[in-house]
Amino acid sequence: MGVVAVVTGVSRYLGGKMADRLVDQPGIDRVIGVDVVPPPTPLAAEFVRADIRNPALSKVLDEAEVDTVVHMGVIATPRQAGGRSVMKDINVIGTMQLLGACQRSESVRHLVVKSTAAVYGSGPKDPALITEDSSPRHPPTSGWAKDSVEVEEYVRGFARRRPDVRVATLRFANIVGPGMRTGMTSYLTMPVVPTVMGFDPRLQFVHEDDAIEVSRRAVLQRSAGTFNVAGEGVVLLSQALRRLGKRELPLPANVMPIIGRSLSRGAWADFSRDQVRYLTYGRVLDTSALASELGFTPDYSSEDAFGAFVHGLRAEVSRHG
Repeated sequence: MGVVAVVTGVSRYLGGKMADRLVDQPGIDRVIGVDVVPPPTPLAAEFVRADIRNPALSKVLDEAEVDTVVHMGVIATPRQAGGRSVMKDINVIGTMQLLGACQRSESVRHLVVKSTAAVYGSGPKDPALITEDSSPRHPPTSGWAKDSVEVEEYVRGFARRRPDVRVATLRFANIVGPGMRTGMTSYLTMPVVPTVMGFDPRLQFVHEDDAIEVSRRAVLQRSAGTFNVAGEGVVLLSQALRRLGKRELPLPANVMPIIGRSLSRGAWADFSRDQVRYLTYGRVLDTSALASELGFTPDYSSEDAFGAFVHGLRAEVSRHG
């Protein structure tokens, strides 16, 4: 009998792509996409309208005899959720309830969690390359990054309580591509881009196709462990803005959030304290475990992934104008 997989967060772009990618994969008999609202376009996978914050999710897992859960449902920006309090509720309480349902399920044997490299924070004391066992020297204090720290804590607790379940946590650098729209892409595409005066941070990117592929492999290989995921190399913020043809507005770090929010005009751009620290000091991941333990090397370097994002933006402008 093949695997029955549930994918959460399928009404958003990456979650929907992940669910559809698993359909017709060898060894997977059934894929069920779960979200509180229907996806904007029909899925190839089955769709079940369910809220991961509701304990009734246990019924979905039990009735379908779900073996594998892929948690793609952590929301990165308050506007996606309808406000910061709702965002935290979905991210943290939702994950708690999902893990509770997994813990009660007799059939679940594998959990794959989409996380973020933002759990490491950013600061002047960071190592040149951050490994999976690096202790954050500047841990995040707010927003999506702090939610993700809490999510990972609950995931580790679940792994201790259910040692029979294989748990894989994927810590992604900035995911970009023709279809991705995130707080980071919103920031980079502002008409005038505020930057931190005197700093040019090193950034890493993951192409959306590589993000889906590494998640697919983690499911099929029944991988366990925590893995940094980033394209090879780095892109300086100044290089990224030049490629986009954007004008910088260098500002002192303490006024950047105020000016940034006024310039972003309600877009998804993030000017939280943690994001400003990231835009000051950057972050570079060591991805050797990804290659040695998961056997995966992204097809796109950070530069190539960012280039695909730029190309997609230009194609969109051409279509509309």
